[in-house]
Amino acid sequence: MLKATRIVVSCFLAAAWAAGYDLVIANGRVMDPESRLDAIRHIGIRGGRIEAVSAKPLTGATVIDAKGRVVAPGFIDLHAHGQTNKANEYQAHDGVTTALELEVGVPDVAAFLRGREGKAMINFGATASHGALRTLSMRQYKAELDRYRAASDSDGSVERWNRLNMMGRYQSLNHPEELSTLAALLEKGMREGALGLGVAHQYYPGATREEVFRVFEMAARWKTPIYTHVRMMGPDAMQEVIADAAATGASLHIVHVNSMSLGNLPFVLDLIDGARKRGLDVTTEAYPYTAASTFIESTIFDDGWQERLGMTYGDVQWQNTAERLTKETFEKYRKQGGVVIMHMMKPEWIRRAMSSPAVMVASDGMPYAPGAHPRSAGTFSRVLGLYVREEKTLPLMDALAKMTLLPAKRLEAMSPQMRNKGRIKVGADADITVFDADTVRDTATFEKGLSFSRGIDHVIVNGVAVVRDGKTVAGVNPGKAVVGNYAQRTGIAK
Repeated sequence: MLKATRIVVSCFLAAAWAAGYDLVIANGRVMDPESRLDAIRHIGIRGGRIEAVSAKPLTGATVIDAKGRVVAPGFIDLHAHGQTNKANEYQAHDGVTTALELEVGVPDVAAFLRGREGKAMINFGATASHGALRTLSMRQYKAELDRYRAASDSDGSVERWNRLNMMGRYQSLNHPEELSTLAALLEKGMREGALGLGVAHQYYPGATREEVFRVFEMAARWKTPIYTHVRMMGPDAMQEVIADAAATGASLHIVHVNSMSLGNLPFVLDLIDGARKRGLDVTTEAYPYTAASTFIESTIFDDGWQERLGMTYGDVQWQNTAERLTKETFEKYRKQGGVVIMHMMKPEWIRRAMSSPAVMVASDGMPYAPGAHPRSAGTFSRVLGLYVREEKTLPLMDALAKMTLLPAKRLEAMSPQMRNKGRIKVGADADITVFDADTVRDTATFEKGLSFSRGIDHVIVNGVAVVRDGKTVAGVNPGKAVVGNYAQRTGIAK
């Protein structure tokens, strides 16, 4: 019996080897932004890695015929608040293979990574949350800190962050030990695999300019980037964080430059470009929609918001019902709490952001909800369909670079594993998106909510198909954690 079993196993292995690769993507138009390859190629995948990019046909246990389709590196979203598999399913149908929570971060990095390990549809990772951890550093919330330290019960979710952020949003750190506690908590997150520090200080105006500057100093000392939602809309807030980066040497990534700049976008892009030309490590991103989205109970809607944002009640839309608000319904939902969509930008601002060579594409996708902002499901397909194919705002290869290579390079110093993402080359992780350039487009809307993008045919994560022939592959969770290497970079043992 044992001999017979060995014969069967040997025959199986021999057949698998004869087949060549675990998976072959054949006949596709392979586009790699790093090498600028744009040609018909066959890709051989084994063990979750790309092992061949060939002009000649390959054999494999499974073959996907990609004739007439673009084969690109899997899209990397630096700014995704949706960190559940329900959210991931919409992201995958948008071509995303890695979705990271970098703007807000999570209060407990270890708990977040542990909670997703072996259960994630696509790759995941996060920063350490300045907003949540500054609340835990305040003396009046010592009981909350003690619970956090003793139980480590945080799931790292946006809901958890929002509760902690709301608790301490108007308070400043008034004692030296509070700043020391904050530093210790942030460093703990770095040791646990955080990809940087998430500093979203418009949501907690109690954070003084000195506090934020000290956090930049920490980031520079720890050789880690800051991902920031700046203090307010407009150039003054941009100048604050760029000055902090210049004074400390910290790496800086400014999120959703479109919604934070509004009509000042050309000036802000010039400001960022000037900083980069003078050696500062400053990057930015934008999403391709004219509306923003956030919690109605946040400080963004404190008194005077209409004047600050140039909006009226009718420009605000309640996520759950798609209704436009009035003074009465605004006040009702403000007390209740929840997510709103804010119609506040002009199409020409988005075109300007998409055409800028330095601006990456990132969704700012919210946690899963049926009526959520369409960016949660359609960001990348919208860029490919509207801004590349229909409006010709930028070439396809440049758009792919904004979705793959540039985000990967942003993270490489912090997480060397990202050197194997965002590329189609031998040795790279087999994170691959196959799409129809002639039909790809977002289908989610502000009125009807989320729906899968069209034209995304196949999505491969670490060599495993999660979308096949436009349909979700059930029961597969090949996503892996993207983690920071704090100890190796700083020389500090864990």
